[in-house]
Amino acid sequence: MAEQPNLIVLTDPRSPAAEAYRTLNTNLTFAALDKPIESLVVTSAAPDKEKAQVLANLAVTMAQSERRTILVDADLRRPSLHEIFHVVGEPGLTTMIVNEAMLNAPPLVETSVQNLWLLPSGPLPPNPSDLLGSQKMEQAITALKSHADVIIFDAPPVVSATDAVVLGTKVDGVLLVVSAGQTKREHVQRAKELLERVHIRIVGTVLNNAPHGITLGGY
Repeated sequence: MAEQPNLIVLTDPRSPAAEAYRTLNTNLTFAALDKPIESLVVTSAAPDKEKAQVLANLAVTMAQSERRTILVDADLRRPSLHEIFHVVGEPGLTTMIVNEAMLNAPPLVETSVQNLWLLPSGPLPPNPSDLLGSQKMEQAITALKSHADVIIFDAPPVVSATDAVVLGTKVDGVLLVVSAGQTKREHVQRAKELLERVHIRIVGTVLNNAPHGITLGGY
């Protein structure tokens, strides 16, 4: 499987950007000592075409730190992780949710990175929020946990759909991706309010496209 240019931690592991991802992984680990993060939603405040790249690089970094990692494409509106890893988009998450037989054998796709598996989106449903908020989704998450140390979910932007909020209530935390010079401050504030309204744990933000790389920070 060919390495993707978007996966900077593989193509240029000594670059400042790759080091920033390793720092992000470390920060997430130490920020959660009292309550370790075993499941994480990565989303953005507003539409961000580079969100999936951030997510994929973080997942690779976690896998490289010897944690069994499953990357789940739960963006059931515009899935893109299968394109980054050059695999087919189905079967996947939605297939697993509607087919209980797959709970015991999730349709995970092995990647070129040791300890990293991808669960593509599967066929896109007409009602993503309802599917992600269902009891079957909770069963799918429980099933995936038996196969990994950490599960990372991609989700649509918070202000564009309720998907990230719905899914955020089922995991240990949410990480927001913010693009320097692109994401509006009011969108970040709105996303923060929507997540905190239902008591979702926001573990931090990733500032993308900053002059000195990617950082984990507050608001």
